[in-house]
Amino acid sequence: AFGAAYFVHCITLGNPRPKPQMHAYFGNSYTDDEIKAALDRAGVTNAVHLDDDALFDRTTDRIAKGDVVGWFQGRMEWGPRALGNRSIVAHPGLPNMKDVLNARIKHREPFRPFAPSMLEDRMDEFFTETWPSPFMMLVYPTKPESREKIQATDHLDHTARLQTVSRDQNPRYYQLIETFGKKTGIPVVLNTSFNENEPVVCTPDEAIACYLRTKMDVLVLGNWFTAKSDA
Repeated sequence: AFGAAYFVHCITLGNPRPKPQMHAYFGNSYTDDEIKAALDRAGVTNAVHLDDDALFDRTTDRIAKGDVVGWFQGRMEWGPRALGNRSIVAHPGLPNMKDVLNARIKHREPFRPFAPSMLEDRMDEFFTETWPSPFMMLVYPTKPESREKIQATDHLDHTARLQTVSRDQNPRYYQLIETFGKKTGIPVVLNTSFNENEPVVCTPDEAIACYLRTKMDVLVLGNWFTAKSDA
């Protein structure tokens, strides 16, 4: 019904089409001071506040070594997908990562798949199609030569439900993936929603609680970094 009404409004009646939606980051955001207060309430005493360069460097080092990272940034996504602001991210090329996440973090069936987030301008290296998919709504075939690099996100039929990330759309998530790509040669991270059998986390308190009760290794909230063990 909506599509028919939209067609009549724009095509039959000649009204201008609205500009396309460029992102889905319309939810709440929190300052570093609010995040620090939440860390204090939860008794997290080993969090450090880092500048951007140190934050991205340390976080991608941990992802590259196989750690699972809770990534909490800016405004929450509005909609059904975690798109890099309330996400759990991990190395897509490790053969056991899907099983690790399903067993240790998500506590769900072992066959459940995960999705890749990748730099929009590097799509042609990994997928047979290069149409952007910023909202993780499209499924693309993977190229045979790329499958090992992203095996934790490659489905049994060699497709993946991809999120493409541009610098304009989400500069911090883009920088995270770009930095990881420079270190590993894989401009892709495994991305799943920041939750464990509950709605996706919205607030710093919810993110910290999820981090503490699961076997997540690292938590990044804004520019605050905390880990359960040393690198």
